[in-house]
Amino acid sequence: LPGSAWSRRCLSGHRLPTRAPAGQQRARLRSAMPLGHIMRLDLERIALEYVVPCLHDIGFCYLDNFLGEVVGDCVLERVKRMHRDGELADGQLAGPSRGVAKRHLRGDQIKWIGGTEEGCEAINFLLTLIDRLVMYCGSRLGKYYVKERSKAMVACYPGNGTGYVRHVDNPNGDGRCITCIYYLNKNWDSKLHGGILRIFPEGKSYVADVEPIFDRLLFFWSDRRNPHEVQPSYATRYAMTVWYFDAEERAEAKKKFRNLTDARKREAPLNED
Repeated sequence: LPGSAWSRRCLSGHRLPTRAPAGQQRARLRSAMPLGHIMRLDLERIALEYVVPCLHDIGFCYLDNFLGEVVGDCVLERVKRMHRDGELADGQLAGPSRGVAKRHLRGDQIKWIGGTEEGCEAINFLLTLIDRLVMYCGSRLGKYYVKERSKAMVACYPGNGTGYVRHVDNPNGDGRCITCIYYLNKNWDSKLHGGILRIFPEGKSYVADVEPIFDRLLFFWSDRRNPHEVQPSYATRYAMTVWYFDAEERAEAKKKFRNLTDARKREAPLNED
């Protein structure tokens, strides 16, 4: 919602680099693409031959082995340190219950970071690569024009059976068009640990279960096309999420938020005496 805690937190987006020329080839769709070490691959090709077709055809996709073991470990250790040092706070709900922590509905602990903080060099590198992937998708994202994103939300489900009930990231036009989640969980076994992200694609007879395994990067549309839930986790589960904004919808959401704020400034309670 334009007046939600989400809007107040993310009114300042992070501007993406200028778009580069795009290629033309289209690859056969698969449910996941094993990447090997990302530095040996062409991000533009991955965006155009895999990410864009998957988003348009099925609404989501994921890439495995995105950073590689060494850099992925650096990201994981920094996130673990945030958790260990007590830097994470209970996640809160948006909508009618905005600003409220209800652990039976949403059980994660979170922290918002920009990537330029001390000790976050590996996280900043990860965000730069994701930005470039989205940039290379460019005009092929249909009606969307992406030039900004949110800060990164580091999230931990502490392993006590908490999850996040079925919801839509952007049901009310706050500007988010693409949700991108990077997972950080080594030796994850969903049969033992739970924690699956289940997507309920709109108008489809199937669901899509995504295991939150180490070094996996997931993309999906943020709007009502992809209701999703995080199933209860029985081991510590780490992830990092960024949302990419459509410029026009985001500008309209900011305008509504400013108008609402201005209206509240002009309001006053009745005098009862």
